[in-house]
Amino acid sequence: MLFSQENHYEIILNEVIRLLAVRNYSSALALFDNLPPEDANSTEIQLLKAAILNSAGRTADAVQIASRIVSAESGNTEALMVLADAAAIDGRDRDRRNFLERIIAINPGHGRALTDLGNISLGNQNLFAAAGYFDRALAAEPDNGEALVGRAVVFRYQRDPRSSEQLLNRAAYLYPEWARPLHERARLYTGAGYFDDALRDLDNAKRMEPDNYWLYVDCGQVLMDVDRKSEALAEFSRAIELDPDNFLAYVFSAGIKEELGDYEGAEQDYTKMTRIRPEYYFGFESLGALLMKRKQWAGARDAFLSAYEQAPTEYTYALLAALCWMRAANQTAPRQFLAMVLRTAPRDTLEYSMLRLYHDLSGDLDVVVKVENETNTFTKARMLYYLASFYDIRGNRTLADRYYLMAQDIGEPAFIEWRLNEWILAEKGLGIRAINE
Repeated sequence: MLFSQENHYEIILNEVIRLLAVRNYSSALALFDNLPPEDANSTEIQLLKAAILNSAGRTADAVQIASRIVSAESGNTEALMVLADAAAIDGRDRDRRNFLERIIAINPGHGRALTDLGNISLGNQNLFAAAGYFDRALAAEPDNGEALVGRAVVFRYQRDPRSSEQLLNRAAYLYPEWARPLHERARLYTGAGYFDDALRDLDNAKRMEPDNYWLYVDCGQVLMDVDRKSEALAEFSRAIELDPDNFLAYVFSAGIKEELGDYEGAEQDYTKMTRIRPEYYFGFESLGALLMKRKQWAGARDAFLSAYEQAPTEYTYALLAALCWMRAANQTAPRQFLAMVLRTAPRDTLEYSMLRLYHDLSGDLDVVVKVENETNTFTKARMLYYLASFYDIRGNRTLADRYYLMAQDIGEPAFIEWRLNEWILAEKGLGIRAINE
């Protein structure tokens, strides 16, 4: 690239700006080599280069430049901001806060540093501190968009929707091409039940940022709220296309697919979810339940074993794994596993008694008495399901049906056992009726 002696500096900087707009950081950095030494070594150009290095993920190089400047100019707040940004990228939260606090000690009205500190406090759920930082930023810079939105979010959390909306309206007016005020206003409207207004803001925000994962996730959730599940599924599918390694969209997508009868698609989503975040054991729970519905007992067993591995004090996962194991193989197949679980389960619980029943395959009368005398309705409903399943596997259909119906009659739909119980009753052609009929 050739430049005249008079305008080469401006042309290079304009080209840097153009390349940054398309995130071509390597080409932007290469242009600095075309500057004469007296320009390239200026503090202004060095800080611009350091900021681009941060954007490119080359934080060590950015820190080297900014640190050199701070050594020579301890009060250079822009160099300190480069160091704060590098710390944020590297996950060094304490260093980031220290640099930001140094900046506002030098310049108490530094809007960027104040809003960053506000966002840190907001992320830590320290609403009082967040409000203080955002208010200080707005006092120094009344049109600071990040501060307007951040303060609006604090107002929303503080249940002051009118103040929140006012600030978001102002931010949307001042920055008509910025999606975030519309996104946050949509969240405000969603919480207030104004779903049409929320969808309108989300649609406009998506036109501005068509690759924003969270816009599609939020839009999908609003569509679920108004029972437009097919449209919601399309939003979650688009979110998955944009970020296939983020597990949240899979949670909603799998649930809708399962509800719509696309069990194979739901299984794929649940499986992907568990691979992305295995510690989220509810994913294994949902996968196991779906596989039970499809009578894929070995797969369901493995899912519940994984759930139990992630949550070893949730003994119902061990019971579900054992139940599926019995159906997949034979009634004694899970005995060794159950023996291991029994060593850790508290002996004075009904879960322990049920685990012992599944292990011994005897002693059911004592367990029946304990279940029927249980005063905690949540525990009783769940254990009735396992008691019914035990008799079902053992071939006593009369007792199995009795206890399935008793579990349904209690009515505790918050647990996985309720859903499994409902499926079995539907399969058997049984419904809600008096137990003694």
